[in-house]
Amino acid sequence: MAAIGQRGAVTEAAGFKVEEDIKRLREAMKGTGTDEAALIEVLARRTIAQRQLIKEQYKQQVGKSLADDLDSELSGNFQKVVLGLLMLAPVYDAHELRTSMKGAGTEEAALIDILASRTTEEVKIINLVYKKKHDNSLEDDVCGDTSGMFQRVLVSLLTAGRDEGTAVDPALAVQDAKDIFEAGEARWGTDEVKFLTVLCVRNRNHLLKVFEEYKKVSGRDIEDSIKREMSGSLEEVFLAIVKCLKNKPAFFAERLYKSMKGLGTTDSVLIRTMVARAEIDMLDIKVEFFKMYGKTLYSFIKGDTSGDYRKILLELCGEDK
Repeated sequence: MAAIGQRGAVTEAAGFKVEEDIKRLREAMKGTGTDEAALIEVLARRTIAQRQLIKEQYKQQVGKSLADDLDSELSGNFQKVVLGLLMLAPVYDAHELRTSMKGAGTEEAALIDILASRTTEEVKIINLVYKKKHDNSLEDDVCGDTSGMFQRVLVSLLTAGRDEGTAVDPALAVQDAKDIFEAGEARWGTDEVKFLTVLCVRNRNHLLKVFEEYKKVSGRDIEDSIKREMSGSLEEVFLAIVKCLKNKPAFFAERLYKSMKGLGTTDSVLIRTMVARAEIDMLDIKVEFFKMYGKTLYSFIKGDTSGDYRKILLELCGEDK
């Protein structure tokens, strides 16, 4: 059973025995009080695949859902992390997207973080999972909860139509760079549709070449022009797309930093990033975090959180070597 990611802080537990894990989980929830340390030791040190086996066999042996039992035992941010760990990656993404649009207001950060960073294939699966779970299309819900050009960019990402090839057309890259420049810096007002057409459709290799050509044409990085030409959620989603194309671990390192710096913590961003990336590229995120901010991610989490919530996040982060 291979781990999903090769650069994750969470890897396959050696000598994994599902029966023993189930026994420990049941004992941790038995009687009054909960042994949170045991829950962390089991769930935060297993891969997604291993947790799925635990979930399946727990239900067979106990006749109840592990998620339901944990939901009734836990609360707060610790509960959110634990329940997130029990979900398959696309199920978790669909859950986070639904949560971000539920009730009054919208957490645009969730829509941006997920849809700007997932591959075409991942977005297709998220769409299917969302439809099956909520009996409504993700696109319909996004359209009902957002508006304007921000909505149009999200819908474009949801169509999962980005070229996933590797071919670079140098002449087209030059033309794309000129088109973006003329749609923004070179005119009064901004033609955001041209940005959408290029940034949401072309493949990664081609866009990296476009960004090179854009700097030659404009004298600025594409990110600087987006900041000058746009604002709010539209600026954020275009910046996220560009940053993920250039260096996805660096994008998530920045998200984590911003979620913890200053007064208060944006726990939704912190939890979502730690749960979703722990098994995929957490080691790379930690490297980028240190390069960008001169401090370790582990130390940042340790200083910004507390209790069992801190303990499980630190486990997902992995100790500094």
